[in-house]
This record gives sequence, C-alpha cells and structure tokens, in this order.
Amino acid sequence: MSEFASIDEAELRARTRVLLDEIHPEQTDSQTFRQAQYDHGLALVHFPEGFGGLGLSPKMNLIVRDEILKHSKVFYDNPPASIIGIGMGMPVVNTYATDEQKRRWLPKIFSGEEIWCQMFSEPSAGSDVAGLTSRAVRDGDEWVVNGQKVWTTVAHLSRWGMLVTRTNPDVPKHDGLSYFVLDMQSPGVEVRPLYQITGEAEFNEVFFNDVRIPHENMLGKEGQGWRVAITTLMNERVAIGGGGSKKKGGGAISQLLKLWKERDPSTASAAQNAILRDRVTQAYIEQELLRLTTQRASAAAKAGNPGPEGSVGKLFQAESAKRLWELALDVLGSDGLAFEAGYELRQAAGGTDTTVGLAKYQFLRSRANSIEGGTSEIMKNILGERVLGLPGEPRVDKDVAWKDVPRS
Repeated sequence: MSEFASIDEAELRARTRVLLDEIHPEQTDSQTFRQAQYDHGLALVHFPEGFGGLGLSPKMNLIVRDEILKHSKVFYDNPPASIIGIGMGMPVVNTYATDEQKRRWLPKIFSGEEIWCQMFSEPSAGSDVAGLTSRAVRDGDEWVVNGQKVWTTVAHLSRWGMLVTRTNPDVPKHDGLSYFVLDMQSPGVEVRPLYQITGEAEFNEVFFNDVRIPHENMLGKEGQGWRVAITTLMNERVAIGGGGSKKKGGGAISQLLKLWKERDPSTASAAQNAILRDRVTQAYIEQELLRLTTQRASAAAKAGNPGPEGSVGKLFQAESAKRLWELALDVLGSDGLAFEAGYELRQAAGGTDTTVGLAKYQFLRSRANSIEGGTSEIMKNILGERVLGLPGEPRVDKDVAWKDVPRS
C-alpha cells in the first residue's frame, strides 16, 4: 500500500496549495501547469505514487479541483483533443504497461503534449470489434501490421494510437487478438480525414501498410488483446458519459435555457409555448439526472477501471443530447433552419461563439453521440446482459476458429 494512502482531505488541500505556490495557473500555460500537477501527484490522485497520483480514492480528485478553483480564476481542464488519451489511454497504460513505459507516456498524455487515439473499429467488423480483420505477424522483435481502421477520432493529431489487431487466426475471434501502442509517425501509417455532416474532419480512416511495431509495445500478453480492449472501452464509456458539466444547470442545458429566455414568445401560440416549456423542463430534469449519475459512476470507479455500469451514463448522455439539441432547434423555430457555418472541409472547431450557432452545430454533431464509444444498441446489450443479468443473444461463432467463420 502506498505511504500516501492515508492522506486526508486537509492534507490533500495543503499539497494542492504547495503546487499553486510553486506554479500558478494564472501565470503559466496549460501544458506547463498540468505537467507540474502530474509531478506533484495531483493529476489523477488514485494513480500510484510516481505516476501522477498518490494512491488515494478516485473521489479525492474532486478535492484537488475544488482547491485549485478556490485560489485561481483559471482552471486548466483536460484539453479537448486529449479526452481519449486521458480518459482511456492513461487507465490502460497504468494497468498494463511497464514502469518504464508509464514514465514515458503518462506525463505527456496528461499535460496534453502528446495526443492519443483509439483504433478498434473496422469497416468490415461494424460493432463486432472482436471480428476485426487487421493482421499483425511477428518478425523477430517486431510485429508487422496490415489493415485498416475507421472512425478514428483525432488520429490526424495523434502521436500514439491504441491498436487492437489479430495475431492468431486459428483460435476463436476473442482469443486471437493482441493490443499494441503504435507510434503514429511510423512508416506505413496513413491517416485520411472523413467528411462529417458538420463540415469538419474530426474522425479519420487509418491504413497500415507493413507497419512495424516493437514487441515491447504490446500491452498485456499475446492473445490478451480483448481483455485489454475491454478495459479501454469501459473507461471510454465513463469518459464520454461523464463529459458533461459537473455544475448544476451548467453545460448544454445552460445553453438551452439561454435560448429559451432570449426567444420571442409571440412567434408561437400559447399552446405551443406551453408545450415547449414542458419540454425544456423535462430536458433540465434529464441533464440533472445525468450529472448525478455520472458523479456516482466516477465515485464508484476503482483504480480507473470501471465496470459495465459506465454504459448507463454513456447511453443516457447520447440519447438525451440528441433530444436536447433537437429541442434547441424547435425553440429557435425558423431561425434554426440554416447552418451558416457551411460544409467546407475543415478541422474540428467545436461550433461557433454564438449560442444560436452552437445549437445548430450541436444538433448536427450530436448525431455521432449514439455511435461513438459504442452504439446505443450495443450499450443496451451490455446493460441487459452484464448489469440486469438477462440472457445473451446467440453467438454461433463463439467457439469457432476465426479463419473458419464465414465472412462476406
């Protein structure tokens, strides 16, 4: 057990003030401050000492956040492009990597210096991640990878990628996978942007043509890729489901309420206004339920590796976000018909500076919420089988060697 495991709230707040005395957010940039935060063990306090944490309960991360907010007008939250690296990469590296790899990767993930992406999905596998066809063949101390991934968020910005590929086609599909950390600058890696409905290129296709990965970059053992992937996916769902505002009435619902207050009620009948008011109230209730649910899920996470319950928040976040932004356009009425940002291909910008522009952008962007991080249909299967204990769907290929499974 870590010698810091018995630190109480008062001492943790004191340690945070020591950090602020040494380097203050108002006087430096995000990357520099977050690197110092990591070095002080205040990045993710439930991580081990020496690796960004102090061996404490995950709940005590909120104490660090609260203390910084008390003493600074500036708070450097997770960089938007780093949500995958911090929410998924750090837990999986902490669980499976060597100490040397942790020292190499963890601090630069947290600071935002190096962006990470996740390469699981493939065009031919759909939601069946274990059915993937990308192959890795061992050649001495290296693995040679060929294949394709798709829907890879921020691959165009990433230095490292979490890659699941098939290393043994002679066993059932779940048993023949291995998990690698891939240097995205390696020869043979090609990233192509995908044109989205928002006009942005946030997602990408990634192609591998004889890409070589050192054997030491395998996380877990050969054939354990599915187990490592599940760790990643469970953290992904908590990261996505918990990505909303931690403040009551904050985040997306605050934007909807602003639109509601600014609208001209004379553009609709009394009955229409009453219906819209009820829908806005229902949206507020849903967002508050989501905020409290994700708080409980985060508090229950053990050492950064949650269970299938993380799918609850992810599913609810995806579906409620679509309803909320559809409602936002209904509140706007005819003003919500045009998307002024246009559809010229560009890198992800996150909408516009205006509330109206944000609503139109998020209406389009929220379509992806029920796909990314696992479709809503897959989330329902996980909750039904692993949380509620309902019978699983028939899996006729469960004990069949992958190479013998018919594929179109």
